[in-house]
Amino acid sequence: MNAPGPLNSICDVSGIAVGNAVNLDLTTGATVILPDRACPVAVDHRGGGIGSRATAGLAPGSTVTEVDAITLSGGSSYGLDAAGGVMHALRGRGRGFAVAGEVVPIVPGSIIFDLLCGGPKSWERSPWWTLGQQAVGAARTEFALGNAGAGLGATAGYLKGGLGTASFRADGFTVGALAVANPVGSVVIPGTDSLWAWRLEQNGELGGQAVPGRSQDLWQGPPEGPALANTTLAVVATDLALTRDQLIRIAIMAQDGIARAIRPIHSPFDGDTVYVISTMGKQEEATPARLTQLGTLAADCVARSIARGVYEADSLAGYPSYRDQHG
Repeated sequence: MNAPGPLNSICDVSGIAVGNAVNLDLTTGATVILPDRACPVAVDHRGGGIGSRATAGLAPGSTVTEVDAITLSGGSSYGLDAAGGVMHALRGRGRGFAVAGEVVPIVPGSIIFDLLCGGPKSWERSPWWTLGQQAVGAARTEFALGNAGAGLGATAGYLKGGLGTASFRADGFTVGALAVANPVGSVVIPGTDSLWAWRLEQNGELGGQAVPGRSQDLWQGPPEGPALANTTLAVVATDLALTRDQLIRIAIMAQDGIARAIRPIHSPFDGDTVYVISTMGKQEEATPARLTQLGTLAADCVARSIARGVYEADSLAGYPSYRDQHG
């Protein structure tokens, strides 16, 4: 039987903590996914406007196969500095890839575009480095959702976006996801009050979604005009021991969770990216059937995390929340 973990969070995967930090003046923030030890990782990019740091070195055949943390941040390309702050904090803890007596923390990061949410963005020195450092210090197994961390300045079409998480426990393993929902596309079925991910809801996590009526128009795309910039980011974690190739397959499958929660998706305006890490806690054989089960549940967790991030968000900067707009 598949059911959410006790926290309904990526932190239901043993050994995972999450830290958030925000800058309210700039309406932006950063989130760090922090395993208690280095974990094997894979990453899958699908959007047309990707903004990432240190992901090329995670490709098959690379020397580095594990990460110490993953950073998600607002700030567009400026926000890539958040990973530097995370690296600094982890170096102080002695964590990282050992090189001739030194340690180099391996911290890939991805960003969303949130520069148009809130007031003017003005700074003398990039604030995202500090936000990354602060996020490490705030890492816990319980954390805020919605307008929190990298989700503070997120928007979802015409609605306020946000930070969400979800999990499943099934047949002896756990899988969880965390997402920053910031798409150009809509998370709501046009002409209804129901989220695209309504049928995946678990235990009322989305307020008790109604079965949607038939929509006459399923297209609710971005308006014509100047280029927009958005992006939805997700991190999947599991305790099932997986190889690099198996992690890549789960990352590919998990991308479908974004498509289950948002329409349109993977557009020229989005930088949609999914990371997958394994804490290697469950040392059983990951058969093709097991991988299929895990990848399917991972995709559902990603979709639920996106929907939950929007559902938990509050109205901000002229963007109404889902709850204010749709009840």
